[in-house]
Amino acid sequence: MAKFIGRRLIYSVGVMIATSIIVFGLSRAAGDPRHLFLTEYTTTATWDAWGKEYGLDRPFIVQYVIWMGRAVRGDFGTSLRDHVNARTVIWEKVPATLQLTVSSFIAAIVIGVPLGVLSAVKRGTVWDYLGRTWALLGQALPPYWLGVMLVLLFAVTWNLLPSSRRGDWTHFVLPTLTLAWGSAAAMLRLTRSAMLEVLDSEFVKFARSKGSTNPMIIWKHAFRNALIAPLTFSGLLLAGFMTGTVVTETVFAWPGLGRLAVQAVFNNDFPVLTGVVLLVTAIYLAVNLMIDLTYALVDPRIRLS
Repeated sequence: MAKFIGRRLIYSVGVMIATSIIVFGLSRAAGDPRHLFLTEYTTTATWDAWGKEYGLDRPFIVQYVIWMGRAVRGDFGTSLRDHVNARTVIWEKVPATLQLTVSSFIAAIVIGVPLGVLSAVKRGTVWDYLGRTWALLGQALPPYWLGVMLVLLFAVTWNLLPSSRRGDWTHFVLPTLTLAWGSAAAMLRLTRSAMLEVLDSEFVKFARSKGSTNPMIIWKHAFRNALIAPLTFSGLLLAGFMTGTVVTETVFAWPGLGRLAVQAVFNNDFPVLTGVVLLVTAIYLAVNLMIDLTYALVDPRIRLS
């Protein structure tokens, strides 16, 4: 296990370095960033001052090494829009993203997994058809359309819930439903497929022949062995929620990382954008490592190998 963790950590460092090179290179792909913010009327003294302040008067490799050295310490530079440290701008959005992530992730798991188990156990019944129909609709409805419809019904027509912004628990209901709807539907389908495969296996038939009770067969024998696929998806789901969902945050004006990244692109705010991308990459790598370690806890065969 220690060797496995060591290999994954080395792999993660390599991915972070490759990501940083790509991101930094793209930020310089259009040429000197000074051309975006300075006009032809800019004096030579101002041009040279910007180059000295942001290190733009040095070769590309030197610029990258200097920038990477600061990024390792969490210093991504000064936001070109807010004129404060980019790290401050990013961390101000993290709490909002984490709150929405937790609520949406819990809703997707609590709804999707039990319905997937029920649909597999009641295969061919009305419960199965209802679950499959809901899963189809859940994955077919675009998030932006669903979000707008929820705002139209619950905020505009019935005036029951707020339409946007971050506030008390009522502000979480509509964006949480929008995020969790499609994710819960996908979780239902994955759980159902995995459960059906395990329920038809020989060791489950053997457990039935020994007289094991139906709840024990479902939850102890079948569900645990069917967890690998839903577990993988739940990890990617968690990482996706944590890194911000652009559409949902835009529809509900939610002050999270996804909306911040879009604003950074429109404003050509390279320090903020590169900081968000590196943070997103680090979150995905951490979640993938956590999933791999969880595999070993769920399936002894993986732990022994």
